[in-house]
Amino acid sequence: MTVTALCHGEGCRGGRGDGRTRRRTLQGSRLCRACRDHFAAGLGELAHLYEECGRMLGGGAPGSLRERTTGGELPGLPFNTAAADVRSRMVSVLGSWSGLVAQQRGVTSPPRTVAALTAFLLRNADWLAAHSAAAEATEEIARLVRAGRRAAFPDPARAVRIGVCPEPGCPGGLALAVREAARADGPAIVCDAAAEHRWTSDRWSELSHCMESADPAGTAPAATATERWLTAADIARLWHAPTGTVYRLASEERWRRRNRAGRTYYSETDVRACFSRRAARG
Repeated sequence: MTVTALCHGEGCRGGRGDGRTRRRTLQGSRLCRACRDHFAAGLGELAHLYEECGRMLGGGAPGSLRERTTGGELPGLPFNTAAADVRSRMVSVLGSWSGLVAQQRGVTSPPRTVAALTAFLLRNADWLAAHSAAAEATEEIARLVRAGRRAAFPDPARAVRIGVCPEPGCPGGLALAVREAARADGPAIVCDAAAEHRWTSDRWSELSHCMESADPAGTAPAATATERWLTAADIARLWHAPTGTVYRLASEERWRRRNRAGRTYYSETDVRACFSRRAARG
């Protein structure tokens, strides 16, 4: 397609202060291809984040506080107010944009559920990308995604144990330092025995093969000797993929999964094989 003006997307407009150049739009759109794809990915992720936040409503977040009342705790009360607030905002914001599309396009509004609203907006993503409010739409969806991630995965400082250190003679274990993994160039994978054994998360596929070679007899702790289990957020950080893509692949590829304390964990072997096939296809 022919390119025209400067992109109005949240990604381009938000990058002006750090020296990044705003990209040019696709013909007939107010967004560049990257911002348009990011907008669609955000919409796709919101439906999954809504469900993840729903699992937090019982106050299961680490360190969450439950209000005490003289009559005891009320059955079914959503103690995790952050998760409840984000879910409410998702319905409100997505409903508002869906109402705009339905009114101006003369189509029927979708049911007021996050799954239906996001599916409707995805079908109309190109129309919204060309609308005069495209900038506001991308900004609001990006804010919702960030808020949803914070509410659904509220412990950014945690470390996820992922196996034995592959360095020869090192007795340590590796962990994904989630706070560092959020930074593009952070030393996200660290050894608990040697501070100098640190890797960025984009080397995970290489490291995971080395870890198998480093522990051929299965001497690692039981939780990591035979299979590693990762959350969708962990997979997204390790393989630099949108969380929405992780959920989609988990369903399409039928990754093995386990549920623990209301959270879903996926087989690292299945995940790695899937992303290896995708990389081989280019």
